[in-house]
Amino acid sequence: MTNQFDKKSQAWSALFSEPMSDLVKRYTASVFFDKRLWDADITGSLAHAEMLAAQGIISAQDHADIQRGMAQIRASIEAGAFDWQLDLEDVHLNIEARLTQLVGDAGKRLHTGRSRNDQVATDVRLWLRGEIDAISGLLAELQRSMLDVAEKNIDVILPGFTHLQVAQPVSFGHHMLAYVEMFARDAERLADVRKRVNRLPLGSAALAGTSYPLDRERVARSLGMVDEHGQAQVCQNSLDGVSDRDFAIEFTAAASLCMVHISRLSEELILWMSQNFGFIKIADRFTTGSSIMPQKKNPDVPELARGKTGRVVGHLMGLITLMKGQPLAYNKDNQEDKEPLFDTVDTLKDTLRIFAEMVGGQVDASGQRSGGITVNAQAMEQAALKGYATATDLADYMVKKGLPFRDAHEAVAHAVKTAQAQGVDLSELPLATLQTFHPQIQADVFEVLSLRGSLNARNTLGGTAPAQVAAQIARHRARLD
Repeated sequence: MTNQFDKKSQAWSALFSEPMSDLVKRYTASVFFDKRLWDADITGSLAHAEMLAAQGIISAQDHADIQRGMAQIRASIEAGAFDWQLDLEDVHLNIEARLTQLVGDAGKRLHTGRSRNDQVATDVRLWLRGEIDAISGLLAELQRSMLDVAEKNIDVILPGFTHLQVAQPVSFGHHMLAYVEMFARDAERLADVRKRVNRLPLGSAALAGTSYPLDRERVARSLGMVDEHGQAQVCQNSLDGVSDRDFAIEFTAAASLCMVHISRLSEELILWMSQNFGFIKIADRFTTGSSIMPQKKNPDVPELARGKTGRVVGHLMGLITLMKGQPLAYNKDNQEDKEPLFDTVDTLKDTLRIFAEMVGGQVDASGQRSGGITVNAQAMEQAALKGYATATDLADYMVKKGLPFRDAHEAVAHAVKTAQAQGVDLSELPLATLQTFHPQIQADVFEVLSLRGSLNARNTLGGTAPAQVAAQIARHRARLD
């Protein structure tokens, strides 16, 4: 008995005796979110077609027709005129169907030697490679914005905290550089992930490879899937090639850690701009007001970034859970990898872009930066004076006078207790009083007990002394340039 439904609506419908229900169509279709892969799909298909022609698997005329048809499809999509159809399930079948309409049998021959399984795996890798490159550029811009802030505030004294208690004075520039280090590691991780993203599954076909004489390394080279030595990078096992999503999980893990760094920075910005701290101001365009309290200026951007971090980390957990129970090889479950991956990319890119401007300001045509966070140096320094931040310096001073460190630690604890009782800073205690804690204390102790003296004393590699901070800024600028 002849099937009565339109067999052209699916690539596989000749076997079936009834059409897919509309409910199942909507449930299984991915075209309305995976259509963003269109450029990667066309690029991968053109490389595949070029190889098929070079191997004599399709004719030169078929190859030319495919190139012509793909050029028309690309122009149509770029113009927003392409008719995406739910019946065709995904981006791949939509493009293939339109190609066949435009060039006839040549469009049908394009799929020779490949499956949607290795096709989609290739498309996601090509797309993600480009997104990693874009994110790496945004990470570099954020680091530059933080370096600009650091350079302007090398000599500004900030209370360094442990347990959110005043610990020791640090340069505000030094504090900013801690985040530059974090984002530099994020960039390193992404560069490393990119190496494993940049491997070609195409040619794995459905799961077992293909009987056609494909030149997979040629396709890899055409697509730029090569290592630093120019060697083609090809997935070496067809089962793994179609089913591997480690690269997506690995990317999302790197993105999650980057967002965690953003979230830590957000928390500090939120604290610092509160009235209880008053260390910084954030430009009005990154804040909102209250619908009932007219005096409020709320740090919505940092707060939302802190919240979006949970969203990205959730995507990581979702992808790991997606893969944990899958047998080899490809399973329909893997359609669920795209939305969390896409949203992770979008969230990370938007967050990096907005933070670069919020922290460092806008860059004009001449490369000069203006705006960004406004630092209240006086408030920072006054806060550093409240917590006996130079107590460790006094202990170090006593050690240099011959007292064992543990004894010096105990003596300084008593000195702090005395200062607290008198309501003064350590530097405000009379010399005679300080000498009761160690007789060899001399007048030079007051330089040691000053915030500036404490800062300058930490002049070792990685320390907070202004000279070290300046050297680190120069190192980072050279790295980014």
